[in-house]
Amino acid sequence: MTAQARSGRAGGPLTSRHAGSTPSATVVTLTLVTGAVDTLSFMALGDVFTSVMTANLALLGLSVGSDDFVLTGHVAVALAGFVCGVLLGSRIAASGDPAKAPHRAALAVETLLLCGFLAGWIAVGGRPSGGAEMGLLATAAIAMGCQSGMIRVIGTPTMSTTYLTGTLTGILAELATKGRLQRANVVLIAVLPLGAALSAILVTWARTYAPVLPAGLLLTATLLSFVPPGEPPPGAHSAPDPAPGSGKVDP
Repeated sequence: MTAQARSGRAGGPLTSRHAGSTPSATVVTLTLVTGAVDTLSFMALGDVFTSVMTANLALLGLSVGSDDFVLTGHVAVALAGFVCGVLLGSRIAASGDPAKAPHRAALAVETLLLCGFLAGWIAVGGRPSGGAEMGLLATAAIAMGCQSGMIRVIGTPTMSTTYLTGTLTGILAELATKGRLQRANVVLIAVLPLGAALSAILVTWARTYAPVLPAGLLLTATLLSFVPPGEPPPGAHSAPDPAPGSGKVDP
């Protein structure tokens, strides 16, 4: 049995057992975290993202082509942090006894990272610069990479709480080719900008404590991961059981 299969079964509330259902509260909360952290990084940590590497790669080319090497440095830190986070989160989520739900350890690591981010942010009054700015950017990128790697290991190919360009593409392709609407993923698409908007409000009006939002949301998501998945709504059609050993369930 593969590590992905083992972790997929242990994913519990991070995955939904029923096709077309709303996503779990944990997944929704993690998506809110993504919107909040990306807003913090873009507004206060050098105009780069911590989870959207497609945009960062474009910014890398833009910065080199326009001789904006300050931006190049910020992009490089975000990319490196994200890579390290993905490796860390994937490894943690795929290791250990699946009965012990190792993905919760990955969530705990991400929570510690964002709590450290919060402490560092408050220490500089919410206006980081120089080494503090780079350190906070790296920390946030590692946290988002950890989340991305964990979801990749325990979820399905259509599930993401960070890479929503692929999610949007999947929604539209499924609708165009099969006439089906992936309602769970539509919810995630709607939720991410909500997290971003709330974070932007805090950066604007309560800047020093803005990271309390993603840190609090992530702590909530970690606690929610202990809640068993709910039953399908009355009259809902359950998806076929996954193939033995596949470890995959519909989001």
